[in-house]
Amino acid sequence: MNKSLISLITLLACTPLAAQDISFKSTPVAEGLFMIEGVGGFAGGNLGLSIGEDGVVLIDDSMAPLNEKMMAAIAEVTDQSVDYVINTHIHGDHTGGNVAMHKHGATIVAHENIRKRLLEDGIATQNGQTEAPVESLPQVTFTDAMTFHLNGSEAHVFHLPNAHTDGDGAIHFRNLNVIHTGDLMFNGLFPFIDMDSGGSVKGYIAAQEQLLALSDANTVIIPGHGPLAKAKDLRASISMLKDALTQVSVLVEEGLSDDEIIEANPLADYDSDWSWGFINTERMTRQILRGVRSESS
Repeated sequence: MNKSLISLITLLACTPLAAQDISFKSTPVAEGLFMIEGVGGFAGGNLGLSIGEDGVVLIDDSMAPLNEKMMAAIAEVTDQSVDYVINTHIHGDHTGGNVAMHKHGATIVAHENIRKRLLEDGIATQNGQTEAPVESLPQVTFTDAMTFHLNGSEAHVFHLPNAHTDGDGAIHFRNLNVIHTGDLMFNGLFPFIDMDSGGSVKGYIAAQEQLLALSDANTVIIPGHGPLAKAKDLRASISMLKDALTQVSVLVEEGLSDDEIIEANPLADYDSDWSWGFINTERMTRQILRGVRSESS
């Protein structure tokens, strides 16, 4: 597994043909808080939107070709402009609207590693990596955590290291009992763990366990991808990942080669429920295998 997969996801979704059939819908999840999700095709990650007298905070901002549709969806629930955008991680299906949002006056907020990676690695285009526009860079960065005290909410933004990437931030609306996970959760789907951007299998599991510890039976979870979730869904993801790690680790300890492990199909029991277009069972097995190999080398 490498950066080519997430680049492929982003570029496929950015084609005019793909974009023309996509729309966004808004779902209220708490007072003044919405989830905005794409329908009709791959539209990037689920967005969060906090609105109120103090301003508007947007969590992630989809992809550049969908800017107008995204902003139209926002305009359906508020006539205010977006004041802050929080990027949950580096990937272009979550940061692709940064330039447009910055030009509309929003301040981009993210973990410091996101700004660092954008400066060092640039962004993916159809012609390969290119230098990230200045407008795409976060203007405000944090190391461990920060809190937005706006709209009667306490939105705690905190870093979970070496999980999906090395720059992941989750947002906990403490008084509303809502968590936006970014891609630290793919609800009901095998997750993408971007090891080339500092992610790790064990770190991903640890991050989900930390999020679960903040949840109760009534917590509403906005995942990076997939439908709205509850603690039971996060618990199911953790159980699947731990078992997958165990199954693959046992075969590695037995001395099987990568090809032999893929042939053995240790995650077969999860195929019908968790496999999807970009992270099918074989790809999930390969990224778990890569994690096990790297940690044992």
